[in-house]
Amino acid sequence: MADASKLKRKTGLGPPPSIEEASRNLQEPELAWPPVERIDGRSLRRSGRTLQLATRVSPEFDARLRHIAQRDGLLLVEVLERALDAYESAR
Repeated sequence: MADASKLKRKTGLGPPPSIEEASRNLQEPELAWPPVERIDGRSLRRSGRTLQLATRVSPEFDARLRHIAQRDGLLLVEVLERALDAYESAR
């Protein structure tokens, strides 16, 4: 087993630097940064859809659906909504 008794243990932060060594940033004017509007990734995906729809599909259908959604930059539900719109307009 290792002997830890010879290790020096530093306690505290030590003495503060002298006034000459300290930073001059307290004498500098305070600058306010302009507010930055952050965009949360969840807000980009927010769609107003609240009802969950679960169904079982074949692996081929799933692959085709995901390929179309990725190719066109759509959500899966948007592809399905467009398909339903096209189906209804064709009737």
